[in-house]
Amino acid sequence: MSISQRELKCFAAHLKSQGRSPGTAAKYLHDAAEFTAWLGSRKLTGGAAAAWRDHLLEGGRAPATVNSMLSAVNCLLKFLGREDCKIKFLRVQRKAFRDQNRELTRAEYRRLLDVAAAEGQERLGLLMETVCATGVRVSEVRYITVEAARRGRAEISLKGKIRTILLPVKLCRKLLKYAKKQETASGTIFLTRNGKPISRKQIWREMKQLCAKAGVASSKVFPHNLRHLFATTFYQVCRDIVKLADVLGHSSINTTRIYLMTSGAEHARQLEKLGLVT
Repeated sequence: MSISQRELKCFAAHLKSQGRSPGTAAKYLHDAAEFTAWLGSRKLTGGAAAAWRDHLLEGGRAPATVNSMLSAVNCLLKFLGREDCKIKFLRVQRKAFRDQNRELTRAEYRRLLDVAAAEGQERLGLLMETVCATGVRVSEVRYITVEAARRGRAEISLKGKIRTILLPVKLCRKLLKYAKKQETASGTIFLTRNGKPISRKQIWREMKQLCAKAGVASSKVFPHNLRHLFATTFYQVCRDIVKLADVLGHSSINTTRIYLMTSGAEHARQLEKLGLVT
């Protein structure tokens, strides 16, 4: 038997009950729906599931992307009680450095802020500063409240875990000034015109609109890259990966290590310093 739309709806409810972030749940549902559409009326078997992985590779999907999609589908299969069809992940060797085309520098970040200010995008500019100065996930921006700015710390709850994020004094002043200007007396600071928390998609779209005028490649401009910039800058200052993992909310230091990979250009410079070629 194939997978029904009713089962996908039940899967959506399951993800919500697990406390998955809205962004993660949306991605899992998107990938599960893509798998379901590809499967069509065919019977769900281990062979069919594995064939979908091959289909993704043949379609030009990057191995990391394929594994990400397999995570979502394997989660669906577990929910359906069909772990016998679980798909094996591709074995991908960990990269020693990040793609330079996706490495956002501090100078580029500053240019994005300058363009946001020049364009009158006060909310976007302050939101970018908030993410980059604290390392919060874009899905956690809703926890940046008036109360948090007054206390100088935000309590973030995700997947049953609560962590405290300290807010720089200068950032708190800017947040409270903006909230007062917007007549936001309490609660979440970054709101839409309708008074709802700004969404991940809207933040992504507004950031992309800054690229051309800032002279920054579009491939480098997305919310999560601000979190990466925070991580590398924080580590350069304190050199404490365990503390950084706590600040970022990572349960595994291996995840934090990914954030600290240098760019290809920096990796090349380090190789040159070895002086092993005569």
